[in-house]
Amino acid sequence: MKKVAIYGQAYTVSAENEIRTLLVELEKNNIVVFFEKQFYDLLQENNSIDKKYPTYQTYNDLNSSFDMLFSIGGDGTILRAITFIRESNIPILGINTGRLGFLATIQKDEIKEAVSLLLKEEYSIQERSLLSVKTSPKSEEIEESYFALNEITIARKNTTSMIGVKTYLDDEYLTNYWADGLIIATPTGSTGYSLSCNGPVISPSSKNFVITPIAPHNLNARPMVIPDNTAIKLEVSAREKDYLISLDSRITTVSKNTKIFIKKAPFTVKSILLENQSFLKTLRGKLLWGEDTRNKSAK
Repeated sequence: MKKVAIYGQAYTVSAENEIRTLLVELEKNNIVVFFEKQFYDLLQENNSIDKKYPTYQTYNDLNSSFDMLFSIGGDGTILRAITFIRESNIPILGINTGRLGFLATIQKDEIKEAVSLLLKEEYSIQERSLLSVKTSPKSEEIEESYFALNEITIARKNTTSMIGVKTYLDDEYLTNYWADGLIIATPTGSTGYSLSCNGPVISPSSKNFVITPIAPHNLNARPMVIPDNTAIKLEVSAREKDYLISLDSRITTVSKNTKIFIKKAPFTVKSILLENQSFLKTLRGKLLWGEDTRNKSAK
């Protein structure tokens, strides 16, 4: 490991100690560090760092010369960091200074150990699939930011009335979901918004997507797991003239005559999994699975 990028939210600094700890460990091993420009400017304004560092501003500035990217924040920070990685195949590792931390798996007190394991190459790479989306007619905002690691969500706007989402799988009609919205989630996103709407947990290595309605009025409407090579088409009917599409944390408005086409993205995100971590361990720790006095001796 010789060169890394660091990304953080550009509107707040709440992890000065963690940033300093990471920088000390990296520079101790002569690793070149680049900061995302807006985050770097914020750190300088708050006197959080006392040294100058090179910066990057767009995904075009990151290439194969970078060994990895550190995301400092919560899971939302990782989702934004993905917009800088895109097709570059730079592995990403999240340091959790946020809340739940399904994707950002390194805790504040584990930074030194994490860098040590990285230098000793005691980790594996987990390929995570993404969703890509196109619209007809075209939406420039979606064309620019066309992929999602967690989910693509269709939701109502400016109304308390439900919307209808006609859903087609490989051009075959499935159903019309009458609901507050519809979530198309990846295995990574199955522990996010979809889970809070009673969707299933899916292992990150699974070759599936899940369709999860949001507060459906069809009482028999249930989440549905589909192969990740399925082409999905959505048509929305609503009382309002517009509705919302969100790609992870990025939201835009489209008119109700817009058709949505969703499929598996042509690239993956490489997530770093240290040797002392696993998806099942994360489930037990974050969702408190097995928190039962009868399971005290279970391993």
